Amino acid sequence: MAATTSSYSITMRLYTAPDHGIVGAVATAIAHAGGVVTAIDVAESSHERLVLDVTCSASDSAHAEQVVTAADDVPHVEVHKVSDRTFLLHIGGKIEVTSKVPLRNRDDLSMAYTPGVGRVSLALAHNPDDVPKLTIKGNSVAVVTDGSAVLGLGNIGPGAALPVMEGKAALFKRFAGIDAWPICLASQDTDEIVRAVEMIAPGFGGINLEDIAAPRCFEIERRLRESLDIPVFHDDQHGTAIVVTAALTNALRVVKKSLPDTRIVVAGAGAAGSAIVTLLLAGGATDVVVWDREGCLSSDDESLPPAKAELAARTNPRKVRGDLQTGLVGADVFIGVSGPGLLDPAWITDMADDPVVFALANPDPEVDPAEAEKYAAVVASGRSDYPNQINNVLAFPGVFRGLLDARASEITVEMLLRAAEAIALVVKDDELNPNFIIPTVFNTDVPKAVAAAISGKVVE
Repeated sequence: MAATTSSYSITMRLYTAPDHGIVGAVATAIAHAGGVVTAIDVAESSHERLVLDVTCSASDSAHAEQVVTAADDVPHVEVHKVSDRTFLLHIGGKIEVTSKVPLRNRDDLSMAYTPGVGRVSLALAHNPDDVPKLTIKGNSVAVVTDGSAVLGLGNIGPGAALPVMEGKAALFKRFAGIDAWPICLASQDTDEIVRAVEMIAPGFGGINLEDIAAPRCFEIERRLRESLDIPVFHDDQHGTAIVVTAALTNALRVVKKSLPDTRIVVAGAGAAGSAIVTLLLAGGATDVVVWDREGCLSSDDESLPPAKAELAARTNPRKVRGDLQTGLVGADVFIGVSGPGLLDPAWITDMADDPVVFALANPDPEVDPAEAEKYAAVVASGRSDYPNQINNVLAFPGVFRGLLDARASEITVEMLLRAAEAIALVVKDDELNPNFIIPTVFNTDVPKAVAAAISGKVVE
């Protein structure tokens, strides 16, 4: 049975016989079904019946149904209602707009709105550089998506992507105090997306592109960086690259290897894979092989599409060809940003001594981390239920905090490398071990360190 998670947490309202011993029977039945009980509350007790609210975690939707069936099968127990706690959390959305100033009387209104606001607008018309200082622009980010590559769900469209963008906005606020706005565009046309973002840009201090499919995302980012005077950051590319580079820096510290002397295989030539390769090469990597559905990408393969041909031209100096298993022979590092179950654990034995395995596909990684740990010296994944979670939350809040604080107009590769180094250094030498190569997302030192690295300021 897979590990349970709060993502599949349910609360069942049970009608039972008026016997308090039934509580133990229900808990036992749920445990036998593989569920984890986190709370049992007696909502009502009388001579006729007990009403119990039982909260428990499952591993997925099918397992949650099994848990419900197990409870319902207990003698003298009826499942009256089942509530999915994740859906309950989303009712009405996860974010809201609140006023920072009081609006208690005419005096307040005359300053916050007309006629007082007119003086501020006129001043900004004469001094546009003051817009970030006198408006929300100085602390705001647009989280922009077309819904074409959402998490592991694929092209589900802008409406279905909205809960994810709300979540991103909540993370911006929680970890960096930034006001972020979910912008879900009803188009997957590159020209329309670029134009839409250009038109809303005056109200924002930065643009965070999110969950836009490759290769369209590359052109959208490139064109927006050329046309806008505020930083544009595609988190699926650069946020992932920053955190992977930070984690790999520390993993190589554990196995006592250096990046320039390390052979790396990256599975996945999409947005994340391309950005990871770019940052690793900029950081000093010299031998990177990219594997995708065409096999190991090589510059002598004339059949590759343009985006992959460009990636092949910058990688694979040994001209390795073949399948993933072939590419892994003698490799020091595997980084997966592709799909579930692509890496046979036994292939890890073909890698160099003390191999490092990052299986980052979500929600199901390229290899079960527990199986990979049998052969690899260091294992990381995107999952929260295993050590070494590679999570973009470690990067993007601090990155934008630094960009906004510095009033930056662009973001550079050098900034990304500094951010990766800052995250890596949060893990001290006495903390570093194979099961702790990356700080937790709740470490408050991380966004401060990343912001300082981006803006060039000293952390106080």
